[in-house]
Amino acid sequence: MQPNGHLAIIGATASGKSSLALEVARRRPGTELVSMDSMALYRGMDIGTAAPTAAERAEVPTHLLDLVDPDEDYSVSMFQKAAQTAIGDITARDCRAVLVGGTGLHVRAVVDDLEIPGEWAGVRSDLDAQSDTTALHARLVELDPVAAGRMEPTNRRRVIRALEVSIGSGRPFSSFGPGLDAYPPTPFTQVGLRVDRDRLDRRIADRYRRQLDEGFLDEVRRLADLPGGPSRSAAQALGYRELLSHLRGECTLDEAVDEAMAATRKFARRQDRWFRRDPRIEWFDVGDEPMVVLDQVLDRFDAAQVGG
Repeated sequence: MQPNGHLAIIGATASGKSSLALEVARRRPGTELVSMDSMALYRGMDIGTAAPTAAERAEVPTHLLDLVDPDEDYSVSMFQKAAQTAIGDITARDCRAVLVGGTGLHVRAVVDDLEIPGEWAGVRSDLDAQSDTTALHARLVELDPVAAGRMEPTNRRRVIRALEVSIGSGRPFSSFGPGLDAYPPTPFTQVGLRVDRDRLDRRIADRYRRQLDEGFLDEVRRLADLPGGPSRSAAQALGYRELLSHLRGECTLDEAVDEAMAATRKFARRQDRWFRRDPRIEWFDVGDEPMVVLDQVLDRFDAAQVGG
């Protein structure tokens, strides 16, 4: 498949994706950034998501930030449509996009143009109320044996989602495209940043302490003070969830910080496993300084240019 001229820089949280993407855009005029972060799209959640600063946004146009208020939910399908609109607009202006972020499903939804099923809250609520995951999987075997065969019977989240879609839509979950286990050709060039585990853990801890110094707790307090509180999605954001628990008096600040760092480390491991399964991604080891691979990434970006 011919490249479309756009680049995706991906990897685990705190790996240096954002700073590298910003520098790529600086070096290649006409480049705009498109955030692939499922939480940076909420207004007022800038510090905890490490969103680009106002000065950085003024220097390089950055899309899919501050799309909705934090008391609203924002589905993957809504994100996909917004990303496609942004990339289409960038292309129409003869500019190029660098997608940057680590929310795996959102990246796949865009680079693979996934067919995203809808959501059926009532169906999901009924399924959530059933505690026997094995029985739920047995029901999925009856409704959609293909989807059931693609997942572990104990993976409750995936089983419930497949059932929700199969029941709610009236068509098998497996009929919505080849699924996440397939990696078809994509027009997007993808590069990944790899940081060894110990070094990444230190980067996560350093970044979290820096965010606290920058006013992260006050940012979370403003969310907690919203009339209806943050949405279910926003309230589950890493770091925010733990500080919200502290503000509710459920733990000390030190306990919240320790829990947030531990949760972020686990999340980084999951991100790594998710992206490593994709054979289309070219990986670069970056250590403590992502700029060491800048020239290589620029080479890949130049090679992807349409007509280049």
